[in-house]
Amino acid sequence: MKWRMLSSNVALNLWVALAVSLVVNFSYMLQLLVDQRDDAPLPPHEAEARPAEQTATGVLRVSPDGYGYLVCPEGDSLYVPGQRIRRLELCDGDSLTTRVALPQREGAHPTATRILRRNGREFDYGAFFKRPAESTILTLQLIYYLLLSFILLAIITPVRYRYSPQRFVVRCLWGAAAAVGFYFVAPVTEWRTGVLMLNFMAPRMLDYVLLLKCSFAVVVSMLYGWIYVLVFRQQAVVMENERLKNENLTTRYNMLVGQINPHFFFNSLNSLAMLVREKHDEKALTYIDQLSYTFRYIIQNGQNTLIPLDEELKFLDAYSYLFRIRYADKLFFDIDIERGYRSWLLPALSLQPLVGNAVKHNAITKSCPLHIAVRVRDGWIEVSNPRVPKMEAEPSTGIGLENLRNRVRLITGRDIEIIDTASEFTVRLPLQNPAVCSGQ
Repeated sequence: MKWRMLSSNVALNLWVALAVSLVVNFSYMLQLLVDQRDDAPLPPHEAEARPAEQTATGVLRVSPDGYGYLVCPEGDSLYVPGQRIRRLELCDGDSLTTRVALPQREGAHPTATRILRRNGREFDYGAFFKRPAESTILTLQLIYYLLLSFILLAIITPVRYRYSPQRFVVRCLWGAAAAVGFYFVAPVTEWRTGVLMLNFMAPRMLDYVLLLKCSFAVVVSMLYGWIYVLVFRQQAVVMENERLKNENLTTRYNMLVGQINPHFFFNSLNSLAMLVREKHDEKALTYIDQLSYTFRYIIQNGQNTLIPLDEELKFLDAYSYLFRIRYADKLFFDIDIERGYRSWLLPALSLQPLVGNAVKHNAITKSCPLHIAVRVRDGWIEVSNPRVPKMEAEPSTGIGLENLRNRVRLITGRDIEIIDTASEFTVRLPLQNPAVCSGQ
């Protein structure tokens, strides 16, 4: 699986690097095609059909930046593109006869287009266009920028697995350092001789066109790396949401199974049978009402997320009544909630597992009755009870509290607090202010 993912990432980086290389060299390829079409010899029938063109003869003067001007005897000058000088291996001082392209805008120089004669001899274009020099240079340029972009992507994109802004910046700096090294080994041609060499061997290493191309490749690679990080993080969020949804469904299932278990149900029936046998008809009817309310509440609210605290307390009153009948005069509930907090929200069925755990794991006797307190402090509801260990401790799996923790974290984005001391056990649940929730 890891090997498949790695190969997929490498293939994707290669495709992106190839796209960057083609974009960087697009202008070069387009100019090469246009120049070859302009400089190529015309077929005889086209040459005869074309009207006579203006020509000029003069001496070529090449400036240090590679561009030239054809100085004519009458004092006029023609502009000669540097690309044409390099490709046709023209030299400073050559006597040239060329066709002239008149300027399209006022103030511009006429341009020398097709070379007709050089130093008194007819100029042979075929000797130049049959050479593979231009295609070789283009191939090297494509391979160079492909490698540059691929290495930059290989440096930047792995940050998505452990993303942080600092790590991304560090990766970009490493990529920029690699690009600087690549700049010095870029393939270039010496404009006078056309010799192919590495940039650090050239007379002038500061090539603005090469610098611009490398900078473009670096910027595009960093931009793609950032987009890749964003897409990867979005996919991670979607996968995490799906995982939380599945976990939520599992938690709810475990919660309902834990709440409607045969042990609790049979204990409730035993308590009801005791009331019937002892002829406590009123208590038996109340017990049936509270038992039915308890199960109805569990079934109806098992899929709810948030519920007002007042409704949860009504359920707790019915649920605790079942325990009070079972542990007559041995189990007491001290519930003191301010009225202002009764409209606050909490996950449904949050208090039931806390009360159930308190009854399950503590001794309840007449000599040592159990008191369970329910309070609200600073927006947290607390369920606490003294620790009174049983002679034979009940096995604890921790599933109840873990399920509750997962549900609260999933629904509210906050965690529960457990305070376990030698004398008391307390669990604190965060409440949601309904005004804040509605404002969101």
